[in-house]
Amino acid sequence: MNDPELIHEINRLRKERDAVILAHNYQPPEIQEIADLVGDSFALSKAAAEIDRRVIVFCGVRFMAESAKILSPRKTVLQPAAGAGCPLADSVTVPQLRQARAAHPRAAVVCYINTSAAVKSECDICCTSSNAVRIARSVRKEEILFVPDCNLASYVAEAVPEKKVIPWSGSCAVHSRISSAGVAAARAAHPGAPLLVHPEVPAKIRNQADFTGSTAQIIGFAAGSDGREFIVGTEVGILEKLRSVRPDAAFYPLQGNLLCADMKKTTLQNVCDSLTSMKNEVKMPEELRQKAFVCLNRMMAAAEN
Repeated sequence: MNDPELIHEINRLRKERDAVILAHNYQPPEIQEIADLVGDSFALSKAAAEIDRRVIVFCGVRFMAESAKILSPRKTVLQPAAGAGCPLADSVTVPQLRQARAAHPRAAVVCYINTSAAVKSECDICCTSSNAVRIARSVRKEEILFVPDCNLASYVAEAVPEKKVIPWSGSCAVHSRISSAGVAAARAAHPGAPLLVHPEVPAKIRNQADFTGSTAQIIGFAAGSDGREFIVGTEVGILEKLRSVRPDAAFYPLQGNLLCADMKKTTLQNVCDSLTSMKNEVKMPEELRQKAFVCLNRMMAAAEN
């Protein structure tokens, strides 16, 4: 089938299966275009839990679809690109985490949303890139073992100096490849354009930026700005959303290699196939789901206070 036929079939199946299609901001443009909602991972999972549909089709990577299942246990959650994972999430395992907890018994364990359901089930509280600072401040203990992103941990440590933040060694390959030379080249090519970066970038890059925030916060900054040009230091998929909210502005990727291969694995064909046969369903033991839910629920409660 060509794309128009595929899209027609996806729309037919979406209605027949009583499904909602969610796409992360880093997904390919054609996936974002067919989605009912486009956003960051946790916002999508929360929205899915509130939407009265039986089936959630999560176009993203594994930990995102797992989060949707944790919050929507009675719904069927499908991940069309079943092989789409996250090396950052994979950088921490349950045995490793248990060993680290034993080495830091006085520390609260804060896990980034970019972790598996199994790891979440072993942590005290979760956070996103948009609320990480608030969550760190809400923790009563003076020490925080922060997993798995060392760059986000550094961002939190700078913002919350009253806490001792113990970072994990993981990092996002896409954000970590941003260099000072890349910043200099982008600034020279687009003088006067503010540099917007994600807190997963290294501290030396964050310190050169004009704004640091999550994907949703970057989009919000651009939407509320009267600027006409922006340099964007995160995965290039976000440019689709930025250009839709600010069609009058120009957005330039900070470097030419800011692409996550896992985020680009989702295709229209596997969305269609997933809905056709209801395959690639996300499942987990209920005991694990409940433990992971406690971690996520504590974050939601803390973020609201």
